Amino acid sequence: MKWGQRFRAAAARKAGGRAEALTPLFDHLAERYDQLWTHTAIGRAQREQVWRAIDPLFGPGDRVIDIGCGTGDDAAHLAGRGVSVHAIDPSPAMIAVAQRRGTFCAEIAELEDVSGIFDGALSNFGALNCLENLEAVACQMARLVRPGGRAALCFIGRFCAWETLHYALRLDFRRAFRRLHGRAESSLGTVYYPAIPDIRVAFSPYFACERWTGIGMLVPPSYARIPDRFIRILAVLDRYLFVLRAFADHRLLILVRK
Repeated sequence: MKWGQRFRAAAARKAGGRAEALTPLFDHLAERYDQLWTHTAIGRAQREQVWRAIDPLFGPGDRVIDIGCGTGDDAAHLAGRGVSVHAIDPSPAMIAVAQRRGTFCAEIAELEDVSGIFDGALSNFGALNCLENLEAVACQMARLVRPGGRAALCFIGRFCAWETLHYALRLDFRRAFRRLHGRAESSLGTVYYPAIPDIRVAFSPYFACERWTGIGMLVPPSYARIPDRFIRILAVLDRYLFVLRAFADHRLLILVRK
């Protein structure tokens, strides 16, 4: 199943299969997404951690495809550094918000329908966690990314210390350990939590894993209620506590096209 179809199928299940539910659930969040996530202290801290990791990978004149771009914050950041960005997302409303930025190409598209050669690829904050078949994604990315090009892929992690503690203290053990099963039901349907070895194997025919790091090791997931001043302190500490990467909210993998 195609990536965008996966979102639409999840939306249909959530709404009991009604025809109008074929519009992705993210459409309903598009206008508020930046307010709910991107512009929050937690969202900004986690996103800036990703930017510090990917900025050395892509420079002025490079062509990068942003897979699951959402409202385009990452694409705008890269475009501001002189990178030519082609951003895609299955949500028309998300793309509409992204297009207002006007600094990069953004379109409703499936990865399978994109053509051309790119110097790199980016998929941030769990867009690929909606897919069970990562081998198919790897094949399509290999078709688009030139040899030697890099792909920065940020997955929701199999284990998050913050999440486990957050829900365990509330005696909600189902949510506390939901990621450990490798898949869980959510408002978007089934979400998959691949382990690092699984991701490496899926991409290994075409990409080598150069390194990986945790995103949101001390900075908590978005549902945590912590004063902004403490988030800023935790964000600074996150820069140095890379040894805690296995406890982080997300995993950012840097892959090199063979």
